[in-house]
Amino acid sequence: MKFALHAMAGLAFVAGAAPAWADAGDWILRARAIMVAPQDSSSGITPAFPDEQVSVDTAFAPEIDITYMATRNIGIELIAATTKHSVSGKSGTTGSIGKLADTWVLPPTLTVQYHFAPGGSIQPYVGAGLNYTIFYSERASGSLEAAVGSTNVSLSDSFGWALQGGVDIPINDKVAINFDIKYIDMDTTARLSTTAAGVQTVKVDINPLVVGIGLGFRF
Repeated sequence: MKFALHAMAGLAFVAGAAPAWADAGDWILRARAIMVAPQDSSSGITPAFPDEQVSVDTAFAPEIDITYMATRNIGIELIAATTKHSVSGKSGTTGSIGKLADTWVLPPTLTVQYHFAPGGSIQPYVGAGLNYTIFYSERASGSLEAAVGSTNVSLSDSFGWALQGGVDIPINDKVAINFDIKYIDMDTTARLSTTAAGVQTVKVDINPLVVGIGLGFRF
């Protein structure tokens, strides 16, 4: 903890000499490394396993976003990244199978941000907006197909809200270090069409926290 505090103090000292970073009319391109950590819960797997739930694993990926500064304080950000997640059984029969399926997730998110200290050495912001999540390239795991035969997996797309908070620490008038966290309201219904067990469905609230660190570039 002391190391982290000293590091933040050092960054603030370096950034203190930097001129104002972003202004009205500027575009900011950010590149982040992100962790997508689902805060998941699910229904039972019906009709065959109504008491058994599933979980969604954490994923890591690069993220690119672009922000337009409408004013010195108001930014509009479009976030784009894609991650691959595994869905696993948590208990009982599906728990013993383990991983049930894989899916790729593409959650473009648009937020409107308020920047509290434009031109400051440390520039925090908060944002809120909307998300549309596309699930694609769904695939049953080998262990699931070994248990129930050939399986087709599909996940419904999701529409929800998003909250965001972060901070920019300018290095100079063109580049800033960025820390960012988002909460995305995300849910889906998974449909598994199996040879042995017929059609099974499970509703999953994924609701991930997306934590990122990277660099922003002003244009």
